[in-house]
Amino acid sequence: MMQRNYWPTKEWLSADPAALGMDAELLSELEPVIQSEYSNINGIVVARNGYIAYEKYNHGYGPDDPHHVASVTKSIISALIGIAIDAKYIKSTDQKVLDFFPEYVPATADRQKREITIRHLLTMTAPYPFEDWHEPLDKLCIEPDWVKYTLDMLGQQGSIGAFKYSTAGAHLLSAIITRSTGTSAREFANERLFKPVGMKEIPDYEMNSFGFEDLFGKAVKGWVKDPGGNSTGGWGLTLTPRDMARFGVLYLNHGIWDNSQIIPGTWIDETTAMNPHHYGYLWWLREEDGVCAYLALGDGGNVICCIPDKNLVIAIASEFALNARDRWTLIKECVIPAVID
Repeated sequence: MMQRNYWPTKEWLSADPAALGMDAELLSELEPVIQSEYSNINGIVVARNGYIAYEKYNHGYGPDDPHHVASVTKSIISALIGIAIDAKYIKSTDQKVLDFFPEYVPATADRQKREITIRHLLTMTAPYPFEDWHEPLDKLCIEPDWVKYTLDMLGQQGSIGAFKYSTAGAHLLSAIITRSTGTSAREFANERLFKPVGMKEIPDYEMNSFGFEDLFGKAVKGWVKDPGGNSTGGWGLTLTPRDMARFGVLYLNHGIWDNSQIIPGTWIDETTAMNPHHYGYLWWLREEDGVCAYLALGDGGNVICCIPDKNLVIAIASEFALNARDRWTLIKECVIPAVID
């Protein structure tokens, strides 16, 4: 944890890699590797001890350009749920999902649906009728009511506790934030998370239509929302690489920023505790060759990677590309070896 006077709230400070216990020569080898093997990377920030050790932008992008970070959005939603529980808007992760949607009356046979909790949505252990990794997101996106559609799917087939990745489930969590706090996830994030740590305020992005480009494409700005006005919970947020790194530093510092507890430390412990699924509360967990990391991962290679033992954050913003090479390989082979103390 960082105990010091400087926080990158207004601006980031860069430091000589050697002063941060990193090998500048090894870090300089990142650029040719990215050009040849990870060419869809638009921006990368490597921060150690809260200072930027390495930063590079490609394809005309710069530090102030936001990117659609896809499923990295889920890890932001996770933080917001922790903040909402701490502020007593939500009782606990054991609160039943249906508590927040009293107007929704499930069929009598849907006993399983009544037992599903916030924790099941956070850990991707709620049942759905689709095969794992084959979620019909295209169907969700043409629905007039995304919340009802997801509640209808929830609890169907399978059993509670088995891992099944669901973007619609993360969207329900966004709707729960709105139902419990009275504000959208975007507004709640701006006030309780982004502003205090110096992340850019996310503007209200007017949704005129809900086609693929509007929801997923280059047209995405701010934070996408569904036809009911709920911020998308599973994707649709745009962040700059520096703001992605700020979020990572906040987690490494146990939710404390400049003497303020933004996210409860206990929440971060729960979120990142290793388990058999290698998935915490909307964060991916890794343990490899003695290195423990937790990662916010988005399609195309958008990543916030936190490595607590090395006080290291790697934020990568990428152009969407199918089958983009796993960023963990880049981090493992080119960034971690540059840590020399």
